[in-house]
Amino acid sequence: MPTPARLPKLRRQHSLATDLVTDLSQRILSGHIAAGEKLPSEHEMVREHGVSRTVVREAIFKLQASGLVETHQGKGTFVLPRSASGGLHLKVETVFTVRHIIELRMGLETQAVALAAQRRTPDHLAAMRQALDDYQDLLAKEDSCVEADRRFHLLIAEATGNPYFLDILQNLGQAIIPRSGIGSSERAGTRLTHHAYLANLEHEAILAAIGRQDPDAARAAMWTHLSNSRERLAPAD
Repeated sequence: MPTPARLPKLRRQHSLATDLVTDLSQRILSGHIAAGEKLPSEHEMVREHGVSRTVVREAIFKLQASGLVETHQGKGTFVLPRSASGGLHLKVETVFTVRHIIELRMGLETQAVALAAQRRTPDHLAAMRQALDDYQDLLAKEDSCVEADRRFHLLIAEATGNPYFLDILQNLGQAIIPRSGIGSSERAGTRLTHHAYLANLEHEAILAAIGRQDPDAARAAMWTHLSNSRERLAPAD
C-alpha cells in the first residue's frame, strides 16, 4: 500500500500512461501504425514523449489488455491485426476492464466527434436528437438507456463520413456502452440513475457542439464525457 506522500506521484504516472495509451491507440486505429508494424522502442517513446520507462511499460500493458498489441520478448511490441470476422472480441467482465476500454474510446471518439462536427448533415443531427430524446424518455421511466446511448455514439461515428470509425465502434459491440456487462456485485451501491442523468447532460453538450460545427468544442465535450464516465465507474486505482 503506497504511503500518502507517494500517491500524487503515482497518480501523475497513471495520468501520463493514460495520455500515452490515448495517443498510441489513436495512431493504431487510424492506421498510422499498421497491423504487423512494430511500435517505437521503449527508449524512443521515453525520448519522444518525455516520460519514464515505468509510464511506457504501463501504457504497453494497457494496450495489450485492449487487444491492440502483442509483445515478443527480445523483438518488440507489434500491432495486432483485427480478427478475420472483423470483431475485436473485447470481454466486458470487470470495472477494471471497462476503464481500459473507455481509455481506448477516448482516443477514437474524440477524433470521430471532431470530424462529425465538420461533416454532419441535418439528417445526422435529427437522428442524434432522436437518440437523446429516447434516452431522456427511458431515463424518466428509470428504464435502461443503454440502447439509446449506444445509438447516439454510433450516429456520431456515422456522421464522420469515414466508414472505419463506424465499423470499429460496431465491432466493439456491448463494449461501447459496457456498464450492463459488469457483474452486479461490482455495480452494487452505484447511483446508476444519477450517473445516467449526468451522462445525458454531457451528451447534450456534445450534440450542441456538433450542431454549431465546432470541432474543438466537440472534441473537448467528448473527452469530458468519456473521462467522467470512466471515473464514475469506480475510484481511480
